Parts: sequence; C-alpha cells; structure tokens
Amino acid sequence: MKSSPLVLLLSLSSFAQTTPTLTATPQQQQGSASDFTVSTTKDWTDTGVDVHPGELIQITAAPLKGSSPQNDSSAASTCDPQGVREGSSNGVPVPDAAAGALIGKIGDASFGIGAAKSINATQQGRLYLGVNSAGTPLCKGTFAVKVETKPSGLAQGSIKGKLAAAAQTWLGGQFGGTSANAANSGTPALSASNPLAAAAAKAVTPASAVLDPKLKEIIDKLPRRVNDEFHHEGDMVNFVIIGSKSDLQSALQAANWFVADTNNADAVAKAVMMTYHKQDYLQMPMSILYLFGRPQDFGYEQAEPYSVVASRHHFRIWKADEEFNGQQVWVGAGTHDIGFEKDQRNGKVTHKIDPAVDGERDHIAESLEKAGKIKTLSYYLPADPVQEAKNATGGGYHSDGRVVVITLGAGK
Repeated sequence: MKSSPLVLLLSLSSFAQTTPTLTATPQQQQGSASDFTVSTTKDWTDTGVDVHPGELIQITAAPLKGSSPQNDSSAASTCDPQGVREGSSNGVPVPDAAAGALIGKIGDASFGIGAAKSINATQQGRLYLGVNSAGTPLCKGTFAVKVETKPSGLAQGSIKGKLAAAAQTWLGGQFGGTSANAANSGTPALSASNPLAAAAAKAVTPASAVLDPKLKEIIDKLPRRVNDEFHHEGDMVNFVIIGSKSDLQSALQAANWFVADTNNADAVAKAVMMTYHKQDYLQMPMSILYLFGRPQDFGYEQAEPYSVVASRHHFRIWKADEEFNGQQVWVGAGTHDIGFEKDQRNGKVTHKIDPAVDGERDHIAESLEKAGKIKTLSYYLPADPVQEAKNATGGGYHSDGRVVVITLGAGK
C-alpha cells in the first residue's frame, strides 16, 4: 500500500497519548436498545438504526399473539421468527435461512436472524428487518423484535491498553517469539494477546467431499498466482469458493470478516475519528493486486483492534469468468500479515507475511465452518502446484500446493 502502515500506528499512538480522558461512559458501554414490530406481509421494515463497522448488533424476536399461518385462522397457531415448517425456500432473499424466518439487511448484504442473532458489523449502513419469503406471505402476523447495539471492544478497555497489546503482537511477529510448533515449522509465533493468532494453525474439520471433475477442470485453468501493477508474480491462489455474491458476503459477515477500506489517503483520518467515537478500526486498506487482468473485487480481513496495522488475517478475492453448475466461482489468495519488512522493489516498508501460507488457507475455511456456512469442502492439488515462491514485495513463502475448495450452504 502507498501509505505506510506505520503512519497509522504512530498516529493512533499519538492520539491516545494526547487524549487520556477518552474512556467510555456507562451509557456508551451498554449501547442502546430499541423495540420494533415487524409485519410478515411487508418486504422490509426500516429500523432507523444506523450500523457502523465494529459494532455488535444483538437481535431477538418472538411472535406477537394472534399471528397465524395464512391458511389457518386458529389463534393457537402462530407465526414463528424461526420460520414456517412447510414453507418453500425458492426465490427467498436468504436461501440459507428457513422460509418465513426473520431476516435482516445492512447495505446490500442480507442475512438470517431467526429467534436470535448476534452480528459483528463489517460495513456501515441502515438496518432493515424483513421476512424470508417470496411473493405471497407464508404467514400473516407480526414479530416483536428487540435490537441492541453495542460499541466495539474499544469501549470496554483503554486505548493505551489496546496499543500495548498491538505492540506485543507486532513484536512477536516481527522479531519472533517462538513456540515449539513455530520453531518446527519455521513460522514466527504471534503474541498470545491476539486470540486470532493461533487460529491459522488449526486443522479444518469438515469431511472432505469428492471434487467434481468439471470443477477440477475449472481450477486447473486458473492462474496459480496473483501479480502487482508491475506484473511481478506474488501470492498464490489458495482457495476457491462456490456461491452467489450475496451468499459470499453474508457468509463472510457471519464468520466475522471485515471488508477492507479501499482509500489509503483517508485511512488515518478515519481510524482516528473511529477511535474518538469509541469504535475499533478493523478495516485497514490493503494494496491492489491483480488476477484475470483486473484488481480484486473485494478485500477482507480479521484482526484485533490496533493490531490490524501490523498483524491481520486477510485475503483478496476475484469473481472467475466461468461458473460451476450455474453458481459463481470466486478465487482468492489469503496470507497472514505478521509484521513489517523491507519491500525489495523499492526499499520502503511493507507488510511481512507468515511464510507458511497454508495456515491462512485453513483459517479461512475454518472460520466459515464455525459460522455454519460450508456445505462441502475439498482439498485439490492442481497439476502445477505452487510450493515455493516469493510474493510481489520479495518475501518468501511455502505451501503444500493444495487449494481448498468450498461450496457455500448450510452445514450438514
């Protein structure tokens, strides 16, 4: 990226030192709560709640007395925010949610709610509530819905404390505190203060599905590596996701991935302003890389507050030209930033990645599995695998060469 990540860290550090009174009030720590009545016959209900990245949104719902299935006038039968048992899911806004269930929408990302849902917001936008149905309502009635918004972790701890944790994370990755496992793998170990740090080393648990030969052909045709604007080859393509754009976005949101900012020039100012408003900045911009001759469609990341400057799980993802069984094919390259190093192209400071890139590949899959968004999962070794290479800035990495292939859908 053109703006050094150190600038952001130093700016936030200076801001914290010169603003010692920035502590959350009891009201800010508790957040706010609002009650709504959602009609099952209305497309969307505007809650008037503006959601900000990093906020925790907790939603609970219950049927109001007198709500009944459309073909049943019995007062004992009630609509249920968890859905209607015999309803069809064809054409509904959220295919992974039950027909007739309570759903939500922030921006263009729709998601299932049911009777209860906790959401870590990854984008800014108005919260809308609705019912998962298409055409004629499956059930006539209303739901009583409570929406609670809570600030991000910054309101629950001091800025200086989070900066100290970020510094520990950076030092652990930059200069290498090591664990036994890290010493054996050649991978620097990150500070235990970052609960995301250990996740990349875990194995993915879903049973591996047999990969369709047609999908193998599509993967074999894919470029193996991305490149920068100067056509230097870089990170390896290490995962493929099958699913619609809306399914992809809702799955990643459920798995607590944040959409990276795209404007480097505004990143520092935005981070400082979010800090001032007791919000964590978790959307550090990432550099533009290319696949299929074009920039990434999306960049996603996970990190602890402030540590995002130096240490983050992140990936770039592109929509492929081909489809599989009528579904969109998404191609991604994921790496784990663990500190800073010299950019061998120009001598400037750039992010240093964990050279054991398979850990990030598995972490992406594991996060979607935990969110219940994986229908099938396979590992595939292409005919020309990438196993030893350097990224566009000159940092080396190694892999077993396999690509993880994920079909989105409700877990079995």
